[in-house]
Amino acid sequence: MEHKKSTLSTTIGDRVRHHRLRRGWTLDQLSEISSVSRRMLVNVEQGSANPSIGTLLKLSTGLGVGLPDLVEPPETKAIKVTRSGDGALLWSGEAGGHGILVASVETPDVVELWDWSLGAHDIHASTAHTPGTRELLQVREGSVTLDVDGQLHVLQRGDAITFPGDVPHSYANPHSDHAHFTLTVFEPGRAPTHRRESTHA
Repeated sequence: MEHKKSTLSTTIGDRVRHHRLRRGWTLDQLSEISSVSRRMLVNVEQGSANPSIGTLLKLSTGLGVGLPDLVEPPETKAIKVTRSGDGALLWSGEAGGHGILVASVETPDVVELWDWSLGAHDIHASTAHTPGTRELLQVREGSVTLDVDGQLHVLQRGDAITFPGDVPHSYANPHSDHAHFTLTVFEPGRAPTHRRESTHA
């Protein structure tokens, strides 16, 4: 597992550097645009950091690309198979939960398929994503309490919900039993932030 984390960190670092250099930005410019510290950026690009989902979202938004573009190498094939255990592990909970990005497409809309697990009393809080983002969630095992901008929804096995991802939200398992759910994130396509790029021309 440690080797896989190391490989993923290297991939993320390479992708962030690639997109930054393609735009002709310095580390300081990307730091200002993304609100990620320069020190963190250096660590990310060197592959020595294990950035949180929040940090990755800030970087993807600042670079004007989808999250999958930072965690997956470029894919030229029309069909891509992700074998069990090969997804990108992007979150680990204190109680053994995990958030794994297992598949994605960019058309230019971004669609992500996630496999989420929450251990006993695990919780994952997420900041608001880009405007227009929608999420679809189905509980496969246990019970999940979803907080969407202060509105609580208790979901049992088999229950599904569609909700806006462009507001603060969190997924929690308030019980002692394991919980498991599938999450799909739809993010409308967007162009890079040319206005902010131009400030560094």
